[in-house]
Amino acid sequence: MLSAIFVDRPRFAIVIALITTIAGLVSLLVIPLAQYPDIVPPQVQVTTTYPGANSGVVDATVAQPIEAQVVGVDKMIYMKSVSGDDGSYTLICSFELGIDPDINAVNVNNRVQIALPSLPQEVQRQGITVKKKSSALLGVIAVYSPKHS
Repeated sequence: MLSAIFVDRPRFAIVIALITTIAGLVSLLVIPLAQYPDIVPPQVQVTTTYPGANSGVVDATVAQPIEAQVVGVDKMIYMKSVSGDDGSYTLICSFELGIDPDINAVNVNNRVQIALPSLPQEVQRQGITVKKKSSALLGVIAVYSPKHS
């Protein structure tokens, strides 16, 4: 019954469609766009190097003191660490969704600073980097050429 009104009066239907379209365009300018929802947990990455050490030495002298302190950070879900044969050490701490990544980085940095005196002098001279990290992939651009040019 309602559809008969629009079928019998096409001008009226066009006016209603135009008003709806204009209202939608105006609302795009007024309503703020929400960011993508958090899908992956926020992460904090701790990196350092121990020049001349292999992975076993890095694990025993660098990884264990740092991880012993960082394990108690609030709202942390899990940690993953990698000790390389080139003396590199990387610790990635994942936190619960909805927690501020800046606060997470500060909390982890405070714990790393507590562990700093127990690390070898070479590591202290090299320094320890603590930074927030996101593994969320927001967009991908793919370029393809069928002629491979």
